[in-house]
Amino acid sequence: MKTRIISELKNGLCLDRREITIMHEQVITLIEGIARRSFKVKSVLYGRAKAIAIISILLIISISYGLFFYFQDSTERIVKNNLFAQQRDRQIIATRDLSQHIASDLSLVTARLDGLSNSIYLQQGDFTSNETKKLMQVNFLNIHGTADHLFIVNNNNIVTTDITARDAKTFVGTDIAQKEYATQARKSLAPVFSNGYVGLDGKTRIGIVYPIINAQTGKYLGLVGATVPIIQFLSNYENIYNINSQFLVAYDKNKNYIATPRTQLLGKNFFANDVQEFFRYNQIQNDLYHKVFSARPGYAVYDFGSGERINTGYPVILSGKPSYFVFVVRPTSTIYSDVDHVLLSQRIQTFSLLAGATVAIVVLIVFLIKWNTLLRREVHRRTMELELSNDEIRDHLTLVEKELEPLYFDSESKSYKNMPF
Repeated sequence: MKTRIISELKNGLCLDRREITIMHEQVITLIEGIARRSFKVKSVLYGRAKAIAIISILLIISISYGLFFYFQDSTERIVKNNLFAQQRDRQIIATRDLSQHIASDLSLVTARLDGLSNSIYLQQGDFTSNETKKLMQVNFLNIHGTADHLFIVNNNNIVTTDITARDAKTFVGTDIAQKEYATQARKSLAPVFSNGYVGLDGKTRIGIVYPIINAQTGKYLGLVGATVPIIQFLSNYENIYNINSQFLVAYDKNKNYIATPRTQLLGKNFFANDVQEFFRYNQIQNDLYHKVFSARPGYAVYDFGSGERINTGYPVILSGKPSYFVFVVRPTSTIYSDVDHVLLSQRIQTFSLLAGATVAIVVLIVFLIKWNTLLRREVHRRTMELELSNDEIRDHLTLVEKELEPLYFDSESKSYKNMPF
């Protein structure tokens, strides 16, 4: 530039000092303005790009995790709801079938008692002969899976014959006049299914008795009956010992416990204060039991403090009447345990995909940060170059100005000499 200006001056394009100074200042101002605008534009662009990148990354991460948790929870909720509905339906059907099987087995015992009461030996009042005992033994073998005693009671309420398993204690000679089922059978002259009671050996039992009535005279001769160890009997159908899995609870007509894993409740009435206090007066549970005790099947889901449970209840109908009531109880947590590992595996797979995407985003963030840093360094370098160029131009203009001074003074001298005086 310096060479060009000097050449132009030598070719007659001489400038005065003021014009040179103005040109100098304009050039400097122009260069500084360009540098400032360039730096400002790049800074704004870089700042906006960085903000947009950060916001976009945060939105991607937030939306990804939000969708993950939403769809994961929605899927698990649907799966668990379907499992619960299936378990509820299966449990209702299973409880109904259980009730019918219990009724069938107890009715089989009743049928045996009916046959014995009408046998020729008992119709004749022969309660102790060898023939009678042999007949009783044959019938006992057919029901020993259900009953543990098969006995005959005479008209004076004394047990005259008692067939039991080998080495078991018999109750021959025992007066059962105080037994409620004996009184009911004598009064109604119909088969009776007793409430639960504790035998002399400490076992909870129910009694089934059938009146012996002379077919010709209609005279009451006595009773033939069987006792059923109810806990042992019901354990053939369902768990009655472990409350941490599906278990069975049974009640008699008086709403007293005859089978339950909570042995401290055996013999107690469900609506007794201590029992209600144990269950914390759970209204949902009470409504279910009122319904089932009214001979209507039902189910309920509730939690009295030991975890949520689904309870299905059904009456046991014998001789056309509800004689016992069975409930199948299952912790809802065990319903989902079968598929928890599947859901966990699915959750891990989905989360792994999301984690991979997150890692990729983090890598992108790091890359963008580094890229932004490099850009800033480049902008700074370019700015420094512009500033150095500005300094160089300033120096060149200063040198040009110094070289032009002789020409300027020569021009002034000539002009002075040519002035007329």
